Amino acid sequence: MASVLTLSRVQHPIKERPQGRPAWDGIHETVLAQPPVVEIRDFRLWYGRKQALFDVSMNIPRGKLTALIGPSGCGKSTLLRSLNRLNDLVDGVRIEGEMRLNGDSIYGRSVDVIDLRRRVGMVFQKPNPFPMSIFENVVYAHRIDGQRDHRVLEEVCERSLRGAGLWDEVKDRLRESALQLSGGQQQRLCIARAIAAEPEMLLLDEPCSALDPIATGRIEDLIAELKGDYSILIVTHNMQQASRTSDFTAFLYLGKLIEYGPTEEIFQNPRLRETEDYVTGRFG
Repeated sequence: MASVLTLSRVQHPIKERPQGRPAWDGIHETVLAQPPVVEIRDFRLWYGRKQALFDVSMNIPRGKLTALIGPSGCGKSTLLRSLNRLNDLVDGVRIEGEMRLNGDSIYGRSVDVIDLRRRVGMVFQKPNPFPMSIFENVVYAHRIDGQRDHRVLEEVCERSLRGAGLWDEVKDRLRESALQLSGGQQQRLCIARAIAAEPEMLLLDEPCSALDPIATGRIEDLIAELKGDYSILIVTHNMQQASRTSDFTAFLYLGKLIEYGPTEEIFQNPRLRETEDYVTGRFG
C-alpha cells in the first residue's frame, strides 16, 4: 500500500456553506449543524521546521463525543494537545490560525493558560495520579484555587468520584495513596480529578491504551455516562472503540483533516475512498 494518499473529494458534492464555516466535501452537513464548543479555523502547527498540522478547520460539537482517528503520526494528539496549549511546553513549536473555546480565543495574548487548562480537562494515555492521597488528587484544582473549606472539598471529592464511577470502590480509602489503586482505578481517578475542576471540555488521549480489556470496558462505560454532561474529544487508534463510543468521528492523515461526520456514516458509508480504506483496515 502506498504511503501517500491522493484525496478523492468527488463522490458527494455538498451545498455551499454559510460564510466562515469549513466548505469542502469531507465535512458532513450534520457536523456543521451542531452548536460548537470549540471552533478551529485554518490551524497550522510546526515542530521546528517540520509541519505537523495543515490548515485544519473543524467544529467540536457541544455535549457530544468526538473521536479523532488516523494512523500513528497523523497529528491526532498534536491537535488534541493544542486545545489546552500543552504544545507550548515543546521547544520550537509555532502555530498559525485560530482556535476558540465557547467564543474565547485559545491563543490570544491575554489568555491565562492555567485557567485555560482548568476549562479544558485532560486525561492522558497512561494514568498519572499525583503521589498523594486519593482525596487530595481529586480536590487538587480547588486547593490550588485557595479553597480551604473542608466541607466544600468533601462535597467536590464525593461528587467527582461518583461521576467517575469510583466512589463505592474508594470511599473508605480516601486518605490512602492514589498510587495503590489499580491501573483502571487510577485512570478513573484521573477522570474524577479532571471533572472536579468543572471543565467546559474533556480531552482524552488514548485513555484505554495502557489498560486491560475489563478496565477498558469500565472506562468506555464511564465515557458514555459523561457524554452529554461534557463535550468530549478522544484520540483513539481503536476503530471499535471509536465506533462504540463516539457521536462524531474525524479522520486525520498526514496532518490534514480528511473526513469528518457522524460516526455511523464514517464507518458505514464514508464519502471518501481514503476514509473507507482506513476504517476497513486497508492501510494504516
